[in-house]
Amino acid sequence: MKELNGAQFAEMVIQGANHLSANAKLVDSLNVFPVPDGDTGTNMNLSMTSGAKEVKNNVQKHIGKVGSALSKGLLMGARGNSGVILSQLFRGFAKAIENKESIGGKEFAAALEAGVETAYKAVMKPVEGTILTVAKDSARKGVQAATKSDDIIEIMEAVFAESKASLERTPDLLPVLKEVGVVDSGGQGLVFVYEGFLAELKGEKLPDSPAAMPSMTDLVSAEHHRSVQAYMNTEDIEFGYCTEFMVRFEKDKLAGRTFKEELFRQDLSKYGDSLLVIADEEVVKVHIHSEEPGTVLSYGQRYGSLINIKIENMRQQHSTIIGETHTPLVTGNKKVERREYGVVTVSMGSGIAELFKSIGAHSVIEGGQTMNPSTEDIVKAIEEVNADKVFILPNNKNIIMAAQQAAEVIGSQAVVIQSKTVPQGLSALLAFNPGTDMDSNEAAMNEAMSHVKTGQITYAVRDTSIDGLEIEKDDFMGINEGKIVVKSREKAAAARELLAKMLDEDSEILTILKGEDVTDEEAEAITQFVEENFKDVEVEIHDGKQPLYSFIFAVE
Repeated sequence: MKELNGAQFAEMVIQGANHLSANAKLVDSLNVFPVPDGDTGTNMNLSMTSGAKEVKNNVQKHIGKVGSALSKGLLMGARGNSGVILSQLFRGFAKAIENKESIGGKEFAAALEAGVETAYKAVMKPVEGTILTVAKDSARKGVQAATKSDDIIEIMEAVFAESKASLERTPDLLPVLKEVGVVDSGGQGLVFVYEGFLAELKGEKLPDSPAAMPSMTDLVSAEHHRSVQAYMNTEDIEFGYCTEFMVRFEKDKLAGRTFKEELFRQDLSKYGDSLLVIADEEVVKVHIHSEEPGTVLSYGQRYGSLINIKIENMRQQHSTIIGETHTPLVTGNKKVERREYGVVTVSMGSGIAELFKSIGAHSVIEGGQTMNPSTEDIVKAIEEVNADKVFILPNNKNIIMAAQQAAEVIGSQAVVIQSKTVPQGLSALLAFNPGTDMDSNEAAMNEAMSHVKTGQITYAVRDTSIDGLEIEKDDFMGINEGKIVVKSREKAAAARELLAKMLDEDSEILTILKGEDVTDEEAEAITQFVEENFKDVEVEIHDGKQPLYSFIFAVE
């Protein structure tokens, strides 16, 4: 095959996404820590599925436009660090081919390399031995293969073969992978995508069942969190018509003007919410929830002719659109007036969500371990707070990149405070002062985070050996600042041991967030332990109702 067009590439994307989906649980099982939150496969699957869905809606022979559709779908659907990196890989790929009707072997290989460059730039501190390395090595091999052959199948064979070889080398680059006996999970996800690409090029159909993983003998079934729209009533829908359309630009209507995407977006924003505007030289694509779809369409006609119009009554369809995966928002008011500052935060557990709201969060996205919100979820939350300036608190290291991507997409003044835990997020929010400027708040919130230590009690989902600890399945583990330091067959014993390592003469306040599996008696016993052994430490208990983590400790 000497040439690849958009329709062919679309089929590659679809089979790549399907193959990743079939193996998502297997990728989840490669999590280094044996905690019940190994969600790399889930995140990559949801991200790639979002990209494939956008491609299915935009199948055409122009490969540049199909690439742009993939990039857009991945961008908005990206979840977790692995999903964001995947979106950046194909963002760079799409940019390299955006003006191409079809591409040859050299262009295909060069586009893969362009994707790697974009992904590396998106990560502040790239770590080798991850999906980045697998993408870089395989792209480089593709470029080398393209110097010897212009056959796209041969080039993809080289890319796929090197991706597998690079994946097997990841434990040599990241010692923790070698210690636990696994390869990098994100890299494995990318290998599955590339395997799907190659199979489609060769006219093969990959099985729907998961592939075998020789290095894993006890695969863990990770939960796939699918949410429904039952969290809101039909009458709560303020803008009832989901309106999608495209405008094909016409010279006579533009009358010498240059189309300005930002101005177009700003003008449309007054007619509803959930606004998305994607434009190129020929068309602009619009998605908006509005009460006045006719007015919106009339505005679009000022720039050209309307095509691909789709209007749905969301109130009527509310009970039938449950199947789409999304993350519900936990918020206070349905609609608020424009405010100067807004705070968007992420939490798992209704008790923690209420705690965040009680100290000033305007929008709380339900998410966290195994439930990483997508870029689009965070974008919607930012829009919902209706503020000139927004602070975003991810409260999970695996959500930071999606939050940064959302801040970039929204195009307004938004700052991500890089909180990696719930205690850090709570401390940062307590330091927020709406009476001071953006820079002062950012500095104060970052400073506050530096004075809190985070501890967590959870359970092991498999046997493993890590950081000198021999851990058995169902052991309770104590995690101090991201490192497993304690293991025990008993929850209370693990909690006491962890607190003994966290508390010292400088500790003043211990905040305990009680998980959904913890009784009041168990929490009181921990309080009594602290009061007897650390008499100067003040203890506060909140019912966090968080899943997976029996206790979350914040020490200040």
